[in-house]
Amino acid sequence: MMKIALVMVMVMFLCGAEASIGINWGRESAQRLVPSQVVDLLLQNGIGRARLYSAQTDIVAAFEGSGINLTITINNPSAIKSRESATAWIKAKEFYFNRCNIKSIFLFGYVFLNGMKGGLGPLIKALESQRLLQDVLNERGFGHIKVNFPHIDMELVSNVTKPSESDFYDIIKPHMIQHLQFLRENNAPFQVESIPIINAALNNFDPSFAFPGNASTQVIKDTNGAVYTNIVEWQYDSYVWALEKLNFSDIRVDYSMLGWPTDGYTGANFSSAEYFYKHLLPWVSSDKGTPKRPGHPINVNVHSLTDEHKMLLSYPFARHWGIYRSNGQPKYKIDLSGQGRDMYPTTVRGIMHMPNRWCAFNGERRDIGKVRAQLERACIGSDCTSTYPGASCSSLTFEQNITYAFNMYFQFQFQDEKSCDFEGLGHVVVNDPSTDACVFPVEVVKGQQVNFMPKNSGRAFRPSTAFFCFSIFLFFYLSM
Repeated sequence: MMKIALVMVMVMFLCGAEASIGINWGRESAQRLVPSQVVDLLLQNGIGRARLYSAQTDIVAAFEGSGINLTITINNPSAIKSRESATAWIKAKEFYFNRCNIKSIFLFGYVFLNGMKGGLGPLIKALESQRLLQDVLNERGFGHIKVNFPHIDMELVSNVTKPSESDFYDIIKPHMIQHLQFLRENNAPFQVESIPIINAALNNFDPSFAFPGNASTQVIKDTNGAVYTNIVEWQYDSYVWALEKLNFSDIRVDYSMLGWPTDGYTGANFSSAEYFYKHLLPWVSSDKGTPKRPGHPINVNVHSLTDEHKMLLSYPFARHWGIYRSNGQPKYKIDLSGQGRDMYPTTVRGIMHMPNRWCAFNGERRDIGKVRAQLERACIGSDCTSTYPGASCSSLTFEQNITYAFNMYFQFQFQDEKSCDFEGLGHVVVNDPSTDACVFPVEVVKGQQVNFMPKNSGRAFRPSTAFFCFSIFLFFYLSM
C-alpha cells in the first residue's frame, strides 16, 4: 500500500495542473484599502489566488463568493497549543471555511530559521501545532486545507555556488525530515520565500543574476549540464537538491513570496521591478520549470499588492514591495496574467484622497537639537525609507528632507493640523513640495484601520537597524 501511495503522489507531482500566479496582501500601513476594494481589484486583474497575513474574519469574509483561493495566517503560537485550542480555533472559523475558498494556513512565520537562532524548543512546538491543526481539519472535513510554514534561504548552508552543493543545516535536519514527511502525507507543497535583490548580493553574484531572463552577465554551470542565468531558478533548484538529499524529491516546491521592491535601496525602483516581472511572470505561465525540474509547474505569489509603510524594518525596502501605492495607483506596468503584455494593472475603484495639503518645515534652524528630535519623531511615527541612500528621495536638500519627514507624519495622522506643529517647526502648505525624483505623497481618506499584526507576533522593531543609514545622512547635514 505504501508503494501504491508513493506512486500516486509521484503521478500527481509529475502531471500536476498548470502553475498559477497569486499575490500577497498585507495591511501594515496607515491608509489601508478596504477589503471589498481589494477583492474587486484582484478580480479585475484576473488573480485567482491570494495570501493574507491574518485570519481576521472580517477580511476573510470579503472574499466570500469571489472564487479566489486563499491562504490565511495564524501569527500567535498560543492559538494552536493543544487539540482543544486547535478545535476551538477551527470552530470559530468554520463558517468561512465552508463559504470561502481557503486552501492553506501558514503558521507563525519562519519557524526553522527561528529555531536555528533561538533554540529548537519553539520549532518542535510549531511542528506539533502543525500536525494538531491538520489532524483536526481532516477530522472535520477540511482536509483540502493544508497547514504549512514558509521557508527562507538561510535554512540552507551558505557559501555554495552550485545548486547541487545545497543542503539544509545539520541542526534542523531531523525536524525538517519530520516536516517533509508531514507534507508528503498531506500532499502539500514546500513553500519558499525569496528576495532576489538581496539574495544575489549575499551570494556575491553579479546584480544582473537577480533578474529572470537571459540578460545576466553571469552563468553558473552545474552537474548534468544544468545552466543557471538567474537566481530565481538557481534558488529553486537549490531547495530541490536539498530536499533530494533528505530523500524527499517527490515534494512539490512553490514560491509563496517572490517580488521586487521599488524604493529604499539601490536598484529598488519602478523600472527594475517592471523588468523583473516582465520576465518572471511569463516564465511562471510557461511551465518551463528549472534545469533540475524541467517542465514542472511552479506556483508563484507576487509580493506584494500594496506598500506597507508601517512594516517593521528588516531591510529599508521592506515598506516598498507594492505593485500599487497605498492610494491604489499602480506604480509600473505588469501583466498579472503572465502573458507578458505591455500594460498597467487596473486602478483601485472608489479611492478618495485627502485634500492637496502638505506639512512643510519652516526653515527655523537656530536650535538644531530640536530639529533633530522632531525629525526623529516624525520618522519613527511614519516612514522615511524613501530618503535612505540609493532611494528615490536620497538627493533632497536639508530642508526638503525635513519637510519630507514632517509631511509623511502629517499624512499618517490623516492631515490633523495639530500633527504638523512639531514644536513650531512645521506648517501646512498647499503648494506641492515634490521634486522630479521624489514624491511627497497625499494619502487616501481614513478607511478600515483594524490592524492585522498583533503586538506579540514576534517581530521586533529595532531603531538601530531602521535608522542606521538615515542617521548617517542626518549627521552629515546637521553638521554643516
